[in-house]
Amino acid sequence: MVTPVNPPPLDRTSPPQRTDAWRQPAAGLTEGVRVRVLRAVYGDRRAAAELLPRLTDRQLTGTDPLPTEPAELAPALLREHRAEIRALPDDTRLLLLVAAADQYPVSTDAFLRAVVAARLDTRCLDAAEAAGIAHAGAGGVAFRDAWTRIAAYETGTPADRRDVHRLLARVLRGEGETPSRSWHRGAGALGPSGRLAAELSAAAGTAADTGRLSVARTLAERAAALCPDPAEQHRLTARAAAYAWRSGDGDRARRLASTATDDALSGVLALRAGNATEAFDALLIGVSAAAPTSSDLGAPPLAAPASVAPRAVTPSTSRTPTPAASHSVAPAAPAAPAAPRTPTPTAPRTAAPAASRTAAPADPRTLTPADPRTLTPADPRAVTPAIPGARTSVTPSTITPPTPATHLLARATEAAIYTGDLRRLREAARVAGRLGVVAPGTLGGLVAAFDGRYADARDLLKSAAGRCGPGGDPTVLIHAAIAALLLGDHTRAVTATVRAAASARARGTPVTVPQAMEFRAYADFWTGRPRAGEAAATDALWQAHATGQDNGACHLQAALAMFAALTGDADVCRERAATARSYALARGLGLPAALAQWALAFLDLSSGRFAAAAARLRALAGFGPGHGHRAIRHLATPHYVEAAVRTGDTRVARVAHADYERWAGTVLSPDDLALSARCRALLAPGEEAVDHYRAALDLHSRGTRDFERARTELLFGSALRRLRRRAEARDRLHSALEAFDSFGAPHCATRARAELRALGTPAAPARTAPDSSTATLTAQQLLVARMAADGATNREIAARLALSPRTIDHHLRGVFTRLGIRSRIELVRLLAESDEPESG
Repeated sequence: MVTPVNPPPLDRTSPPQRTDAWRQPAAGLTEGVRVRVLRAVYGDRRAAAELLPRLTDRQLTGTDPLPTEPAELAPALLREHRAEIRALPDDTRLLLLVAAADQYPVSTDAFLRAVVAARLDTRCLDAAEAAGIAHAGAGGVAFRDAWTRIAAYETGTPADRRDVHRLLARVLRGEGETPSRSWHRGAGALGPSGRLAAELSAAAGTAADTGRLSVARTLAERAAALCPDPAEQHRLTARAAAYAWRSGDGDRARRLASTATDDALSGVLALRAGNATEAFDALLIGVSAAAPTSSDLGAPPLAAPASVAPRAVTPSTSRTPTPAASHSVAPAAPAAPAAPRTPTPTAPRTAAPAASRTAAPADPRTLTPADPRTLTPADPRAVTPAIPGARTSVTPSTITPPTPATHLLARATEAAIYTGDLRRLREAARVAGRLGVVAPGTLGGLVAAFDGRYADARDLLKSAAGRCGPGGDPTVLIHAAIAALLLGDHTRAVTATVRAAASARARGTPVTVPQAMEFRAYADFWTGRPRAGEAAATDALWQAHATGQDNGACHLQAALAMFAALTGDADVCRERAATARSYALARGLGLPAALAQWALAFLDLSSGRFAAAAARLRALAGFGPGHGHRAIRHLATPHYVEAAVRTGDTRVARVAHADYERWAGTVLSPDDLALSARCRALLAPGEEAVDHYRAALDLHSRGTRDFERARTELLFGSALRRLRRRAEARDRLHSALEAFDSFGAPHCATRARAELRALGTPAAPARTAPDSSTATLTAQQLLVARMAADGATNREIAARLALSPRTIDHHLRGVFTRLGIRSRIELVRLLAESDEPESG
């Protein structure tokens, strides 16, 4: 039996270079598919050009996963490389086979030991070096490229490959080398073996616990291939899919998941790469399956949620093998050693086909592992009531460690947030209450806010936001950031997202990093950091595409549209908003669709198109309990009031502001209170508005939303001008102008200058830094300029930034105009000169 060979994943910190060979056939691809194609073929232009015609229509649109096996990716390229390998002497080919088997899919660092044990002559590698195929190094053999390494392995006969794997297994005897030894033992097996499957399963758990998720996936997948028990084979396949997903290999995860029956896994994949509405249903069923049995709770059995259509649901085994498989596969080490094992639950009373009942789902902890350090009996904030209407008094005795069901409930909460259908959170809370599952504070807080119980919502969200300590579970930290954003605590939100991303990287789960960066982008936006936020969101967008999280990429597109609206880049704002909205509406993603709509509305508002802004914002600022998405209402209401006042139709705006003021008065965020005071000033007549504006600015001084403070000063200065208080009006408008110039918001600065001109005061020209020729560029223009200076073509820049080549051309024209240059050669020189002070 020939073992499928899959090279290790590429470094996800930098995207591969695009080349001319595949640019034309790739022109019609979505950005997500382009990134994943290049990642799958290691950036090789010939392999990419060969793969594209082989893809189906559904693969080309990103609906179905891409191929993952080398023979499916670029067979012609492999044939050429194999022909090169076959031309080498037999002894050279053997050494290359040993080196290739030692390097992938599990890097075991045993080549030199194997050479010594087998008494092989490394001088035979001279022929490979002369042919430019590989060369010897201090640690072993370095191949010309990944495809040459694959060819070196596949050129060997099945018998030779098995012998090489057995040789490598024999020399791996050191402490900590158990997973590597188990891999080679499994790869050298002739056929199914319950004993080897058990060994590989245990080794997969060990690798996962140490953050080596790619290795864990390989071991679990091989264990499934060798397992003689069909039910355990399904469980191992689902577990391999979960490991693949967390390691950032989205295409492999989706392919493996298609052969397993697991609602929890399907829900997580749908949440980040499929239909988010379907994700909620699957995750809620997963919660029911992963929770303790009803008999343990002293309650009657729980049926599947009423809104969930009958489907096959199987209980979770939480790494405890099913009785039928216990004789052949030993349980793997748990992902969270301190978390108690939950009893095997009784499946909800939904009929399942016989084939489905034989397959046990993957352990949900392989999807979102719990960290026992994030919940301790000393922290009464760690637990929040799941039942709607419950109070927030929590005693230490009620605290329980996180369970798989708790993590799945957090994912279901995210699904409701992303879809914008917060009514479903009530359903999730009811299910959690009946099952005795500890609900995340964001779930209880959003349910309370949706019901109009703002005091309860504040307390629950504060509990969740308080759990942002370093080294915590990434999911807990992301929910802390969500809660902090809702409470207006942007500093804590930034802290939580940075720590979530760091924790995810430390645990070997890069798939979580883009999600953390989504909420980091919102925090950067609210605090007026467009340059830093845009750069971080652009990088996260590539990571989301590379790991197969197109839903996350949609959120980041919406965030980038918001940044473009902030900086007045109308073309980019409209293009990114259109991209986000078209994708979001097709996948049931209400939140990014609404954020994209807000970006367009803010662009209208700041450009003086008040009627258009009011029309867009009216629906977003839904008011009163049971209406609208809290985050969107929070974002839209202050700007809707401003647009409504400008159009003279304030009836609906006053009602929307009344609800916003009640929320702000409950959570007591200085920024929210400041914006509420600004709304009162806008709605007040004449002199009455002045005191409200002063109160707003006083509150802004205690908050973090400096951009909104500048907008308040602009509105206040305009009001003072109309009241003929010229001296104070000039001070306010100059302060606003300086802030807008520093934020890189030229359209807002233009309004401030217009107000100053109306006062008869000469407005200072746009500020430029004397020591930098690039200070006049917006964040997006500077990013495009640097990429162009590095030699990227317009199409390459467009693909990297998920924009159209026409937009990139528009940006470069703007760059050349602002810098007073005519060619890219001059651009390279100017950028080099502007960087000299930094490097010096």
